[in-house]
Amino acid sequence: MELITRASKEADRIAILAHGKTHTYGKLFDESGQLAWLLLGDSSDLEEERIAFMVPPGYDYVRVQWAIWRAGGIAVPLCLTYPLPSLVYVLQDTGARTIIVARQYADLLQDYARENELRFLILEDLLPVAKKPLPDITSGRRAMILYTSGTTNLPKGVVSTHGNLEAQIAMLVEAWEWSADDRILCILPLHHVHGIVNVIGCALWCGASVVFQPKFDPQSVFRSFREDGLTLFMAVPTIYYKLIAYFDQLSPEEQESLTSSMQAFRLMVSGSAALPVSVMERWQVLSGHRLLERYGMTEMGMAISNPYHGERRPGHIGQALPGVTVRLVDENNLVVPDGDAGEIQVKGANVFHEYWKKPEATRETFTEDGWFKTGDIAILDDGYYRILGRSSVDIIKSGGYKISALEIEEVLRTHPQIRDCAVVGIPDDEWGELVVAALIPAGAEVLDTDLLDPWIRERLPAYRIPRRYLVVEDLPRNAMGKVTKKEVRKLF
Repeated sequence: MELITRASKEADRIAILAHGKTHTYGKLFDESGQLAWLLLGDSSDLEEERIAFMVPPGYDYVRVQWAIWRAGGIAVPLCLTYPLPSLVYVLQDTGARTIIVARQYADLLQDYARENELRFLILEDLLPVAKKPLPDITSGRRAMILYTSGTTNLPKGVVSTHGNLEAQIAMLVEAWEWSADDRILCILPLHHVHGIVNVIGCALWCGASVVFQPKFDPQSVFRSFREDGLTLFMAVPTIYYKLIAYFDQLSPEEQESLTSSMQAFRLMVSGSAALPVSVMERWQVLSGHRLLERYGMTEMGMAISNPYHGERRPGHIGQALPGVTVRLVDENNLVVPDGDAGEIQVKGANVFHEYWKKPEATRETFTEDGWFKTGDIAILDDGYYRILGRSSVDIIKSGGYKISALEIEEVLRTHPQIRDCAVVGIPDDEWGELVVAALIPAGAEVLDTDLLDPWIRERLPAYRIPRRYLVVEDLPRNAMGKVTKKEVRKLF
């Protein structure tokens, strides 16, 4: 595990700042090792046992993640805002037999763990154990499972090896010129590759520091900009939109002070969703930075990026990163001429290993000669890739998330007053796309959409909940009776 080997050589440097405390690389290395010994118990190697953990962003999150890896396990980070059914799906799908939680999440999962005879560890209650040898971890071993919604109604577990993660990190460190002098603010959720790899992984790979904030708050973010000596910032377009709105409410003196602080940064990055040109231009005015837009997926980390040096072209995702090969192909997997639209396909050590326990889905997402099929359509525009859309109408990109419309539809259809529905994404400056739903009532009774929100919040994570509802008599369909999503969008 090169990430941890590199960190062990930076013992006295500050790795993490969180909750008013600083933590060195030496402390992180020692205490992740202690937790790894506990996880091993009587065994010498977890041998890719799946270990789920629910820990807030900060030092303990990284300590737990590293401990799982050092003991030979597969890390399964759980989303802190998921309702219990979504967490149970991940636990059951991975077959995790051990759950590690911070005390604040114990009540949510301990009954499930007891009923299913799982090993349940509350982080604050763990006591030191005797030192023992840790296993040698090769790059080909499975390291992590992250869940992403595809075009089916059930999320798939994306399995990355240690080699995959090392490749994803190393290429970004090279392309974005990370160094030990960097300091980055992390406000991103840590069950996604954006926060895990682009922020934490890259920083700790090169001896830099990560400043954690437990949740996004514009005032706290700007305070960190002024006080924490940051050099980098990475966020999704929705966050930049909210920061701009907050900035515009400040006094001229406060704005001037913030602008001065932001100009001292060396890089600001936007990703996980398309960046509106209006947001890019406004951010450049108030911060002095032209946001670097890049392109990636859970299945491959990053693959394409605007350059660190050179033109960062609005509306474009840039060029292939070091070590990544990209091509655009038609429906017959034939490479299209420059300027023609085609599906983005990717090859490289960064591309994931498999979908967990889904060999058919894994085979289907790769070509016979090993290219990963992203499902995104783009053109090569004078040397820069530009996304045109998606090959599936059932994927919505909202607030940095990739959301399955079919999953939301399946939940909505279980409501007794809903006969049928269609969920789509509509363009939105703040969210990229807004999740909306057209509903057909089940009977003559008036469907009160205001009551739907609390009902669905018990069944789905907040980012998948529709922001607008429209009650209709019927949905637009084709001759085969299939709902035509393009026409549904027009209803909004």
